[in-house]
Amino acid sequence: MTTSFAPLTVAIGDLIAHPANVRSNSPETYDPENIAHLKASIAVLGLLQPLLVQKLDGKYAVLAGGRRHAALKELVADKAAKGFTAKTKVECRLVPEDCDVTTALSLAENITQAPMNAIDEFEAFARMMEIDGQTPETIAKTFGTTVSAVKGRLRYGLIHPDIRAAARAKVITLDTMKAFAEHPSQEVQREVFEALTKEDSYLQAYTVRQALKSRGVQVSDDIGAFVRADYEARGGAVAADLLEEHSVLEDAALVETILLEKLGVAAEEARIKLGFAWADAMVRYDYATMADYGRVYPGPIEPDEAAQKRVDEITAELEKLQLEMEDEGLEDDAYNALYDRVDALEEEARDLQEAYSAEDLARSGVIASWQGGQITLHVGLVRPEDTVKEAGSRGSSANPTEEEAPDPGEITYPASLAEDLKTERAMALGAAMALHPEATLDLTLFKLVSDVLASGMSVTQAIKIDARKEYRSHAKMDEIDETSLEQVAAAHDALDLSWLDDSRSPADQFAAFRALEAGEKAKLVAYATASTTQSCFARDRQRDSLMHDFEIEIMPDIRAHWTPNAALFNRFKKAWLLKILGEDLGLAQEAVTLASSSKKEIVAFCDKLFAEPFATLTDAQRAAVAAWCPPMMQTAGLAFDEAEPTAETPQPDSEVAQAA
Repeated sequence: MTTSFAPLTVAIGDLIAHPANVRSNSPETYDPENIAHLKASIAVLGLLQPLLVQKLDGKYAVLAGGRRHAALKELVADKAAKGFTAKTKVECRLVPEDCDVTTALSLAENITQAPMNAIDEFEAFARMMEIDGQTPETIAKTFGTTVSAVKGRLRYGLIHPDIRAAARAKVITLDTMKAFAEHPSQEVQREVFEALTKEDSYLQAYTVRQALKSRGVQVSDDIGAFVRADYEARGGAVAADLLEEHSVLEDAALVETILLEKLGVAAEEARIKLGFAWADAMVRYDYATMADYGRVYPGPIEPDEAAQKRVDEITAELEKLQLEMEDEGLEDDAYNALYDRVDALEEEARDLQEAYSAEDLARSGVIASWQGGQITLHVGLVRPEDTVKEAGSRGSSANPTEEEAPDPGEITYPASLAEDLKTERAMALGAAMALHPEATLDLTLFKLVSDVLASGMSVTQAIKIDARKEYRSHAKMDEIDETSLEQVAAAHDALDLSWLDDSRSPADQFAAFRALEAGEKAKLVAYATASTTQSCFARDRQRDSLMHDFEIEIMPDIRAHWTPNAALFNRFKKAWLLKILGEDLGLAQEAVTLASSSKKEIVAFCDKLFAEPFATLTDAQRAAVAAWCPPMMQTAGLAFDEAEPTAETPQPDSEVAQAA
């Protein structure tokens, strides 16, 4: 329609607002902040679309294009903008004075100027850089936005073409497409995309991000930042991203190797300095695994003459520092510096007056782990076998229950299997937390305020309220039961992420977040908290009563989120499988029959049994199959005797659990 109107050029100073413009009653539309990007674009590219005007009282009234008109006036007023004055003429289209459809024309232009399709916008930015040779900085200037916002759009525009095509065809959602930008390598993106879609299953953003995690470590991750220099020195491949923090160290195995080496060096240095017998390193210090370790502590000693002299000097300096800290006019930085000095002096004084005994040093050691973004040393640890052997030694944590060691014939879980079972349990717990947002919100807020307001130790170490996902490591991640993954993915898809828009400023994102309903916020908090759950076995009420009771409330039965499968049974010995079938599940006859079969056949039998319990099972056997899991994985929420198995099932405090 507009093409039939006569073209003409009009001086900016001769343009006025038209009363029939549908946006004329919305002054916020013309606020300088709202037209800043348009002003920047016109300054660089000129007026790309003519204004629609009508002669009115000797002037040209802008019927359609009010925001462009406002941007032009801003450029005239801006002395720094070159080439724009009141006499500068711009392209227009003239609507006859007797036209009676002016309001319809204005409305038509405004409603048909729909926002550009998101994928089109991402690809347009990418073409400007790849084909036109522009930089994120020049693109940002053209569109009046920030460089970081441009880079965010560019990242999506550089996603593998096959994945963008799938999003355009609505085979996957835009959010799922954006998830592939977590890894900057198009080849990796394509490989993950093909692997996740080969079974024609619905692809979710959550599963994409989980899959990409196994393909490297981002340099912004605290571990990535810590090992990066050594990693690059050894020739480790780095997938560079437009946003540096999203660049990826692609060789995850090399990253872990370097980290363990660094942790090992720190542990060995501490061992030599303190005189311990052994040193070890682990990426994540797992308190559940280390619960069976003892610990020795330094005892008081009589300092020699030189040491006593230093203690006296420290005492005198501490008294002086205390007087200085009582000065109410002291600045915060000065006070904190004095406080740090006091801490250092008190620690030095303790070291001069305390020491480990020779027998404790001979059996104890130090473990270095990665915790809170730094190396943490855990000193004075006594391994379980040394704790039992040296029961009653000074300063030791001897076996408090004085129970006998497990029967050698009992099932004992190797360390690698125990670690993976803890990972699976943490995943199941995370799913339960995500499915109980109100309870998880209460837990999160309680821990947050308790840790801040209460004195003493944290109420629980089981969750981390530090906005960082817990890394899930597992030797058989591709083979484990996917129930909890699917539940978490469904919970993620139900989240309202409308506020999470990379093109918005943090302030705008926060405003949109605050506008969410309480229930939506609860889901977001629950999902975030669930993502921080650490690998664990069932909690001990005495060690962590909070999480012990909370897990019982939200996950009375882990089997609602996890099912044993062939991946687990393959890692059991043949004798264990027969023992579980005969004693735990009441399938004694089947165990006898299978005793002459290969382990592969027994694994297949167990896998089918748990996937879909046989119709021939008795009620007691069916209940036992429905309830069974390695005892240290189940909370106390579901008593094993509820399943009424034919044979007694080991309880979490049994020898089997303790052996694990």
